[in-house]
Amino acid sequence: MSVITISRQFGAGGKTFGRRIADTLGYYYADEDIIERAVVEIYVSSDGKKIFESEPVDKFKKFISKLNPFGTSLMELPLNDKERYIDGFKYFELLSLIIPKIAKDGNAVIVGRGGQYILHNFENTYHILLIAKKEDRIKFIEEHYRASSTRAAQMIKRMDKRRANLFSYFRRKDYDDQTLYDLVINMSLLSMDKAQELAIKLING
Repeated sequence: MSVITISRQFGAGGKTFGRRIADTLGYYYADEDIIERAVVEIYVSSDGKKIFESEPVDKFKKFISKLNPFGTSLMELPLNDKERYIDGFKYFELLSLIIPKIAKDGNAVIVGRGGQYILHNFENTYHILLIAKKEDRIKFIEEHYRASSTRAAQMIKRMDKRRANLFSYFRRKDYDDQTLYDLVINMSLLSMDKAQELAIKLING
């Protein structure tokens, strides 16, 4: 009945790592794309609000699992429809409602979106941070996103700025402070298999 939050520097392999942990443990998986799409649906849809407010957690999880990834972060681009625009403070408010809802019944892996802050006082919750050297982050992006090294470096710069922008709404700048986490993994030093092994040992005690 544990919950695992995964924070990471872009290019450290957070989504890959999170998916592997969820698959190994048989946990529900929610990354930033799923959560952001849920923010949109709940904000603009009466059905989404109804499901969020009145349905049990398992039905809520099924609801957001059916949503296709939005693709572009709401923190970067507003929706074209001005009526659907969600400013940063409203976005933060919805994250603070959605993420605990996902975590309520445990057995969940949540990647990104400030889970380490929002679920700071949740019981049976483990917070993991993935870091890596910039050159290794570039290499990971080249391999997994089929990007050139120049493009990969640009993506890192943009996503690091996006990450700082998100946490500004939490009024936090300490997201890489290692004392916030139960486990910090340097992916420049460990393989994905070894990192997964360490996380599973932590969670299983």
